[in-house]
Amino acid sequence: MHSVNKVEENIKKIAELFPNTLTEVVKGYREDGSAIIEYAIDFEVLQQELSEIVVEGSEERYQFTWPDKKKSILLANAPIAKTLRPIREESESFEDTQNLYIEGDNLEVLKLMQETYLGKIQMIYIDPPYNTGNDFVYEDDFAKDTDEYLSNSGQYDELGNRLVQNLESNGRFHTDWLNMMYTRLKLSKDLLSDDGLIFISIGDEEVDNLRKICDEIFGEANFRNQIIVRRGTKSVQAQFDTWDKLGQGVEYLLLYTKNANYRFPKQLKPLEEKREGTWNNHWRGTDRPTMRYPLFGIIPESGQWRWGKERSEKAIENYNRMLKEVGETEESVKPEQIDQWLVNQKEEVDLLRLSKNGKPEHYIPPTNVTLLNSSWTDLLVGSSSEITRLFGTKIFDNPKLTSVIIRMLNFVGKNATVLDFFSGSATTAHAVMQLNAVDGGNRKFIMVQLPEEIAEKSEARKSGYKNICEIGKERIRRAGKKIIEENPKVKDRLDIGFRVLKVDTTNMQDVYYNPADYKQDMLAELEDNIKSDRTSEDLLFQIMLDLGVLLSSKIEELIIEGKKVFNVADGYLMACFDNNVNSNVITEIAKKQPYYAVFRDSSLANDSVVTNFEQIFETYSPTTVRKVL
Repeated sequence: MHSVNKVEENIKKIAELFPNTLTEVVKGYREDGSAIIEYAIDFEVLQQELSEIVVEGSEERYQFTWPDKKKSILLANAPIAKTLRPIREESESFEDTQNLYIEGDNLEVLKLMQETYLGKIQMIYIDPPYNTGNDFVYEDDFAKDTDEYLSNSGQYDELGNRLVQNLESNGRFHTDWLNMMYTRLKLSKDLLSDDGLIFISIGDEEVDNLRKICDEIFGEANFRNQIIVRRGTKSVQAQFDTWDKLGQGVEYLLLYTKNANYRFPKQLKPLEEKREGTWNNHWRGTDRPTMRYPLFGIIPESGQWRWGKERSEKAIENYNRMLKEVGETEESVKPEQIDQWLVNQKEEVDLLRLSKNGKPEHYIPPTNVTLLNSSWTDLLVGSSSEITRLFGTKIFDNPKLTSVIIRMLNFVGKNATVLDFFSGSATTAHAVMQLNAVDGGNRKFIMVQLPEEIAEKSEARKSGYKNICEIGKERIRRAGKKIIEENPKVKDRLDIGFRVLKVDTTNMQDVYYNPADYKQDMLAELEDNIKSDRTSEDLLFQIMLDLGVLLSSKIEELIIEGKKVFNVADGYLMACFDNNVNSNVITEIAKKQPYYAVFRDSSLANDSVVTNFEQIFETYSPTTVRKVL
């Protein structure tokens, strides 16, 4: 019932590569004096395995560090005893949707997702705080007591997690921000699929530091681009004759992949004006000897032809065929005739000829698009216009625009799962639904946001919204409705719903985790190991997290002899948490042969049912994995 212990996972990975580094250490002693033994890695042996020259002590080496970096690594690896609880009343199309909206500290959410979404996310986009000196960063020091919390100027969510304003007067201006980002990025990497990628919005303040920690976490080989995007320029210095710096007209998107060998699809962007067809020199200066071959009797002494030999020769054939079918000669054929002939071809066709100057040249057809590069200044990254049109008032400061995120979404497939764990006003969810409506995609979104309180005097608060999550959920509802109104044909196929889940303390009683704190005379009050305010659906989602079942999976409720039975993912998981479950109910579940079958310890009606439990499954479904809470 804990999230994944990343330290244990890392020890297993190292032990698989270097079995000789695995050792045993004494963690402590039991009351009877016996030792508590656990596995550990012998770092001296590991050093010998990894390097001819051991780097240690004050030895100079290339590194990027800051105060509390080691603590950030420990924090990322440490497990937590929390869960996600479903909130049906705040969800939309709970039964049918594959989208998720998760409320809570994104560090905790990323930890809880490790088992279920390991390697399953195709794209992550985040727009974290830029560390301008006026924004908020997450406080991850859970060791502070209540008095310390109250002595700080910050905000709290309902679980006591706080946000701290990261002012330049704080001596740890970069440190706080780096500690916040490092833990979250470290956890997010493991969620990416092998063909997955991550985009991160950032400004001038931390772009260099963000590059360094991303190089460390994802690997320098996985850095692809630092993209510039146009932003609205505001200069408070316009009224003065002397300035201390120019206004900032751009911000950045860092693009990293999970796998250094992964190549994403060719990307195009629209041109402001249509480009007419033209002939272009077939020789280029890049020097590849294998691309120098006879063409029209010419072999270049340096450089190369643009295409391989087979493609070039086919293009010459196509050109001669075009002249024959159009009924023109080289001297008389017009560009518009070539363009029309190309349009009539069933597939894309290359054309290659010898120019009047005796040089090979290929034809570039007219186009409205061009190859995308790292300058996205044709797009404006942020504006309140989109969300203002939805709400009728300026409800959110500095939201991103869907056009930028839609361009990112084109880097991944139409069935991708997209995660945004700084979701803000939920622009990413809006973009996913909008693109799905246009191209018939089935992309799914997972939004994660801390329920930060909204300022009392803000337009959002005046409109009745208490926190950012309320704005995000309402935006998804309004955006989905608007998309359907504008595209009525997609109504039956477009998923505009979302399941709301909230981070909460574990469903298990504290005695389950801390038995040493309880005395014998207290146990009568704790006959049930489940907290009294938790529902069967709460238990189901905790089980789904623990067993790696997608939280968006289809859930059906069956009634077997008056008992509610959950059927998840078409029989992959079946669970019953009602009381007085008899052998007949267990038999019916076993006959359906689920991969997992889960029950509550207190559910089994009597000792006879407990005794027959394993035998029933051995008879009807011996391969089913059985678990009892």
